[in-house]
Amino acid sequence: MVHVTLGDRPEFLAGDHTVLRELLHPAKQPVALGYSLAHGTLAPGGRSKWHRLTSSEVYYIIAGRGILTVDDSAVAVEAGATVYVPPGARQSLENSGPTAIEFLCLVDPAWRAEDEDVLE
Repeated sequence: MVHVTLGDRPEFLAGDHTVLRELLHPAKQPVALGYSLAHGTLAPGGRSKWHRLTSSEVYYIIAGRGILTVDDSAVAVEAGATVYVPPGARQSLENSGPTAIEFLCLVDPAWRAEDEDVLE
């Protein structure tokens, strides 16, 4: 068993300029997973940099509200929203609310630096 809490995981600024805490990653923990799982936040008025991954992503919004743009499609997101981002899609998350957006991000296969391209 591997047990982590959000408070146990250090925050870091990701390449897309969201603040992340990596919860589970098969290259860093003894877990038999093909994916990685991170908790993220984005401050009010903030926007993640345009980026794309060779992996697929699933965003689950825990709190806050904003706009998630994937290629040429934009969708309003708020607590309870789940969005699938296909591999290779250009994406950015914008916080349009008065509080931080809080989300979980599942990356499959697991996130690797060489699989991400920050476009700005």
